[in-house]
Amino acid sequence: MKIPLPNFLKRNPIDRMSMREIREEGMRLRNQLERTKKNIDRLEKEKKKKILEGVGADALRKKMLAQEIRQIDMEGKMELKSFLIAQKQYMLVKNLEMIKKYEQKLKEVGMWKKLTSISPEELEKKLIQVNLDGKEFEEMLNDLNRVFEMEVAEIEAAEDEFEKEMMETWAKLESGEMDVESVEKLVSFEESEKE
Repeated sequence: MKIPLPNFLKRNPIDRMSMREIREEGMRLRNQLERTKKNIDRLEKEKKKKILEGVGADALRKKMLAQEIRQIDMEGKMELKSFLIAQKQYMLVKNLEMIKKYEQKLKEVGMWKKLTSISPEELEKKLIQVNLDGKEFEEMLNDLNRVFEMEVAEIEAAEDEFEKEMMETWAKLESGEMDVESVEKLVSFEESEKE
């Protein structure tokens, strides 16, 4: 899915961006994500209410409710798409913030030249593929090197595998195959260190 570049990235290459500008964009996107999430939650509640209204209703009422539910469903899907786009933009901005934080060190190791020599669109693609937030310089540098060397398909396959695992975990929880204690072990940082 092609995401629109945040406006400040379109007009301002990374070497001319200020940390303040990046943080302001991050706050704007975080607020947008929160508003969109609230809208999605509201629509889900509304949809559930309409579904329950149809229980025991006559055929004509059910037809009317089905149309209303379809409309809510379409609106919800549009909101979800907006949420996913804003989420990717937020990831991009958080990554730019980390890059600006380590700008001097990146210049010293030659990575800055690589970052500033590519187009904003290509930089966007690469920075959406990695999460640099909260990482130390060495880790961040490894991730940047990896993302500039890896094929996009490899990264997407890794992300798709993670999503698949999460969906399976949720399905097991919902069906009762897995209990909450098992999930706590699964997400525990200590348990993952042992492996």
